Amino acid sequence: MQQKPEHATNTVNNQEKSLSLLVEQAMDGASTDQLLHTLQQLHSSEIADVLESLPYEERLFLWRLLDADTKGDVLVEAHGEVRRQLIGKTSSEELVMAVERLDLDALADLDAHLPDEVVSAVLQAMDAQRRRRFDAVRSYPDDSAGGLMDADAIAVRGDVTLDVVLRYVRQLRRQKKEIPEHLDTLMVVSNDNDFLGVLYLVDLVSSDLRSTVADVMVRKIEPIPADMPARKVARAFENMDMISAPVVDKEGHLIGRITVDDVLDVIREEGDRSVRQMGGVHDETDIFAPAMTSARRRSVWLGVNLINGFVAAWVIGMFGESIEKMVALAILMPVVAGMGGVAGTQTMTIVTRGLALDQVVRGNSLQLLYRELAVGALNGLLWGVLVAAIAVFWFDNTMLGLVFALALIINLFVGALAGTVVPLFLHRIGIDPALAGGVLLIAVTDVLGFTVFLGLATLVLL
Repeated sequence: MQQKPEHATNTVNNQEKSLSLLVEQAMDGASTDQLLHTLQQLHSSEIADVLESLPYEERLFLWRLLDADTKGDVLVEAHGEVRRQLIGKTSSEELVMAVERLDLDALADLDAHLPDEVVSAVLQAMDAQRRRRFDAVRSYPDDSAGGLMDADAIAVRGDVTLDVVLRYVRQLRRQKKEIPEHLDTLMVVSNDNDFLGVLYLVDLVSSDLRSTVADVMVRKIEPIPADMPARKVARAFENMDMISAPVVDKEGHLIGRITVDDVLDVIREEGDRSVRQMGGVHDETDIFAPAMTSARRRSVWLGVNLINGFVAAWVIGMFGESIEKMVALAILMPVVAGMGGVAGTQTMTIVTRGLALDQVVRGNSLQLLYRELAVGALNGLLWGVLVAAIAVFWFDNTMLGLVFALALIINLFVGALAGTVVPLFLHRIGIDPALAGGVLLIAVTDVLGFTVFLGLATLVLL
């Protein structure tokens, strides 16, 4: 992928930084001319980023300055909460003007969030062919190949000459004033619209124009099923270095194509979702959402962690007399629980990534478990020896060092076990391990770490 020149990137960043100041000045009564000029220099995705970074009042002020066409492009780029907020603050008439010219795949992404009267008005403005294509796109889930695809794929038959195809493409260019983005291939279909292969544009312009499409087309192209999950589509593009790919239905009929810009959006959304899930704020996409809304969402995971804390405190309370008799136990027990949590998190990260990439399946999950248990045992032995020496040197108590080491070995082993089993179990029952795995894992390693260490110390030392 071609990289932006560094000076161009810096220019855009400077424009984005100055935009917030210009908005504040305009809201205080200054002229909006400089603000409008700066907006014209930005891509719709950059405007969406700026809107998401502004507080509520400034966000709405800037939104009202945009023209209808720009608003449509910005709505496509904006994320969940901010997108819904902007739609709610826009009249139905303006929304129709903003979205009616969008590509079908972009419109399909928005239609579930638009008011019914807006969708009806946009549908009535479509011709019959475009309406059929739009219905085909939105019949598939947003997170599937069918939901990502653009139904306006250019298709040709194999029995026509390259000269005819070239004139056809030129005619489309004159009629529509543009050709589809990232057009590197034309789809080749039969009379029944069965997908047969692709014709690369480089072959079209460099081959003998008297040749037929069938003579130069590439047949060994695996189309993408419309029901393939979006994350698998992204992986296919990454593995095959594709710019575009055909999409077919269950009967093998060509119904559209996916381009690399759609896949980049999927990759960005997946990365953003993973980061939010790790912090237990997977529903929070607006950093300036009302405090009450954010507090309500975060309270769920805070409650779960509070329960974990009380369970750990209850376990510690069971050994209160032991801790009173040997203060060193209170000093060392967080180390055991913390090391087990880190070991489990490392394992869970590897397993969760493997599940996301389909590298972990039922056939190899047992081998993966054995491998992670071996890693946990080896690390337990390594660090057990070290912490035993530290404990003996610190507290001048050999038995305390041995108990400390044994507890650490056991908890690292259990951390590896839980780090493997927990995400596999959650995945099996349909829960995203990235969302709930960390909470369960820490609960296991904390409670077990305290129980093992304090229990062994009570039995052996006291």
